Amino acid sequence: MYVMDETLFTSQPIEWIAQDDERVPANMLDWLLELGSMTKRFEQHSQKVTVIPYLERYVSQVMLSTEEAQNLPASHRYWVREVVMYGDGTPWLLGRTVIPEETLTDDDQQLVDIGRMPLGRYLFSRDNLTRDYIHIGRSAERWVRRSRLRLSDKPLLLTEIFLPESPAYR
Repeated sequence: MYVMDETLFTSQPIEWIAQDDERVPANMLDWLLELGSMTKRFEQHSQKVTVIPYLERYVSQVMLSTEEAQNLPASHRYWVREVVMYGDGTPWLLGRTVIPEETLTDDDQQLVDIGRMPLGRYLFSRDNLTRDYIHIGRSAERWVRRSRLRLSDKPLLLTEIFLPESPAYR
């Protein structure tokens, strides 16, 4: 019997690298350092962008990677959402969002119920969104980026793995 992995993100370690690392092609760096919504960027390359959630649940801090725990404040629980983002039915990106429970206050409690809505569509429609940083890296020949974003100055961590069919590689 085949059992699905608990997460989309455990199979390969991520090597974080400097933004000026010569291994990063200029066209890929442009995608990795995108400051706007990746959903909107993908929409420029497809008729339809869709998201299929793979995992959506609360976890304790021990369920986070060491790096995730280091990049977020300590919390009793974290909302974790993993998705596959598709452009015209082709998988383009794996996304993992980790949100401390304390971030999920007032209107932002809606984040646990966005279902198939792309995260960027929710986040970039808010006027209280800021970004602390973007880290870039590689994992099994795929480019990766990690951003710590803030809603009303409350943090969340978003990790995105660009899949081989993504327009970022063209």
